[in-house]
Amino acid sequence: ADFNYGADEYDAEGNEEPKALPEGSETMPYIDESPTMSPQLSARGQESGDSVSPTPTDGLGTGGERDAGKGLEMRKLVLSGFLASEEIYINQLEALLLPMKPLKATATTSQPVLTLQQIETIFYKIQDIYEIHKEFYDSLCPKVQQWDSNVTMGHLFQKLASQLGVYKAFVDNYKIALETAEKCSQSNYQFQKISEELKVKGPKDSKESHTSVTMEALLYKPIDRVTRSTLVLHDLLKHTPADHPDYPLLQDALRISQNFLSSINEDIDPRRTAVTTPKGETRQLVKDGFLVELSEGSRKLRHVFLFTDVLLCAKLKKTAVGKHQQYDCKWYVPLADLVFPSPEESEHCPQVHVIPDHELEDMKMKISAIKSEVQKEKANKGQSRAIERLKKKMFENEFWLLLNSPAIPFRIHNRNGKSYLFLLSSDYERSEWREAIQKLQKKDLQAFVLSSVELQVLTGSCFKLRTVHNIPVTSNKDDDESPGLYGFLHVIVHSAKGFKQSANLYCTLEVDSFGYFVSKAKTRVFRDTTEPQWNEEFEIELEGSQSLRILCYEKCYDKTKLNKDNNEIVDKIMGKGQIQLDPQAVQTKNWHMDVIEMNGIKVEFSMKFTSRDMSLKRTPSKKQTGVFGVKISVVTKRERSKVPYIVRQCIEEVEKRGIEEVGIYRISGVATDIQALKAVFDANNKDILVMLSDMDINAIAGTLKLYFRELPEPLLTDRLYPAFMEGIALSDPAAKENCMMHLLRSLPDPNLITFLFLLEHLKRVAEKEPINKMSLHNLATVFGPTLLRPSEGESKGHLTLASDIWSHDVMAQVQVLLYYLQHPPISFTELKRNTLYFSTDV
Repeated sequence: ADFNYGADEYDAEGNEEPKALPEGSETMPYIDESPTMSPQLSARGQESGDSVSPTPTDGLGTGGERDAGKGLEMRKLVLSGFLASEEIYINQLEALLLPMKPLKATATTSQPVLTLQQIETIFYKIQDIYEIHKEFYDSLCPKVQQWDSNVTMGHLFQKLASQLGVYKAFVDNYKIALETAEKCSQSNYQFQKISEELKVKGPKDSKESHTSVTMEALLYKPIDRVTRSTLVLHDLLKHTPADHPDYPLLQDALRISQNFLSSINEDIDPRRTAVTTPKGETRQLVKDGFLVELSEGSRKLRHVFLFTDVLLCAKLKKTAVGKHQQYDCKWYVPLADLVFPSPEESEHCPQVHVIPDHELEDMKMKISAIKSEVQKEKANKGQSRAIERLKKKMFENEFWLLLNSPAIPFRIHNRNGKSYLFLLSSDYERSEWREAIQKLQKKDLQAFVLSSVELQVLTGSCFKLRTVHNIPVTSNKDDDESPGLYGFLHVIVHSAKGFKQSANLYCTLEVDSFGYFVSKAKTRVFRDTTEPQWNEEFEIELEGSQSLRILCYEKCYDKTKLNKDNNEIVDKIMGKGQIQLDPQAVQTKNWHMDVIEMNGIKVEFSMKFTSRDMSLKRTPSKKQTGVFGVKISVVTKRERSKVPYIVRQCIEEVEKRGIEEVGIYRISGVATDIQALKAVFDANNKDILVMLSDMDINAIAGTLKLYFRELPEPLLTDRLYPAFMEGIALSDPAAKENCMMHLLRSLPDPNLITFLFLLEHLKRVAEKEPINKMSLHNLATVFGPTLLRPSEGESKGHLTLASDIWSHDVMAQVQVLLYYLQHPPISFTELKRNTLYFSTDV
């Protein structure tokens, strides 16, 4: 039943605002001025990006970064990204202008669709904005295409900034334009049809010729664009040497843009409201967002509003079509009465029912598969009804994931009795909510009880005031938005300084995937220091990610605080920070060093990104010595063994002391440890065994995975890969069994014996699932692509997105391994003896 809450309010398209905007002066969105696009400021800032993501302005203090060549290259990347989004923007404005001429033509006939006055109001200043940006685009495009070190374009940005007055006029008229369009839609069916489906031309190099967008969504674009231009100016200045002729011009353009944003934000701040607090002060909305509440044993998605003196938890009421939507208050707690119970005080709170990992992984696979189908339908110019059906299914699946994946408890207690429990997927978000509440509690607050009328007025204001409009699922994204990064982000957490006193310190890294943030890596605890030097490298898999967050904690060793609830995080957050993962800036082969400042603490880190198609390539080894990147047959022959020594040793060590380790094979080992083990195995060093016994178990598990990943061809071979894909797709169980066993039999002996050896080990790991949380499915997800992914990517050239190839193939690779993991024990001799009746050669 709760799903309808999502479906009623937010169509699976995600490229529309809610149909009905209520009356009142607060409908105007808040325009974000901050260079890092802080999530709580911008009404749509995070949601409607076209292609350039900003990065924080500070912390780029490395010498190499400042060299002129690198700076120019970065300028070009920033500009070409902006140019691409400018093209999309111009196409959107064009689509908005397209119906204007025919509407004007009918306005003077006996059967007008709209009056001239209505046309003037709805399309006010759009033509002017279009002409300004078209001229800007036409001047900038050739400069970027014929790029060299002497190119100047500061004057173009300065001119663009000087024409912002047109936007002021547009903004002043925006609310009335929306209301007029809404009224005309309700009273005129022809206009309703026009405004529901405006065709926006796709970019020149895109396969899609058009996308359909509502007029309401397009009228929002100019407001969003001002913020985007300001962010690009930040990025350009960062990569322009101070002595470059463009520098003063860009500075001037940035100053004008920022002043402009400040001036219009004063006019349109949506946080004003007529609702007052008991002391007669204006009650303002400080923060709002979607949280999962555990209510009467089941998970419900709530929209939570934090006002100056009260926390209000609401859900959207179901309303008839065309009626204004309203929130229904589930409960509220005055901040004067609100306390956060400590873990030991929360005994009486319900325990969190955690959904098994493999169910969440299954759902992610399903979502990725549907995304692929949507892309294929679009590429083949499929029926829009089929695409709509797929998108609806995707929304339902993403909604389920959003509801069921959070497991970190956020408990709220009302001094007068009742406790409430939210579940979050990110400790970063939990601390943001907690800090926002605690900051307000420092003021002199009074306890109060709202009368039913006051509560009605306050709840009524929520719809107008909210800054988060859409449930955070990817199906709510515009088609022209950046899909995020797919691939592997390598992060080295170097060190931190700025701590006032010695402590036991560690960091965690969070990235967003499938619309919400999850913790992906954790450094070791550096004990009793004010300047921890971790220097640990992590490889983080990105699934459509746009941001990286770093949290710095002080480790808690106090036994009384360590709660039975294993999802409770009792360690104290010392600082936290976030940066955008800008596709242009990150996708370089070199490490990019950066600093995040948080609460006076500076954490130094480096990162580089490998896109999925790059990271999927197996590169044949040039060397015949060592074991990594060398054919398995060469290694076993050299060692006179049936299974490579590295495989035997790593498995033996994991079974000896890692089989009960939570997340074994899923949690990344420290990359520097893995590289050290790799070097020792390659050199066949006599200290291998000593080193193995001392090494962190996740590094040993990571070394084993790396060995299989770096084989010049997959363990299950390139030759048989298409047949494995066909075999796993068979529906008849007997045919599938026959085919899958025949394929194993067709493997070279070293490959087969090693595979069976690994298979039995993984089954033993899964037997400990209650302790290590690694099911057969989890293990198949980790090892499937590693053992099956073909070495050549040519066969996949026709598919557009790396994420498409990935999701479709990976699902099948996981299923192949899962099939063998769930199969009764397979013996090498039985397999070889039993040739069955399967004679067709593969």
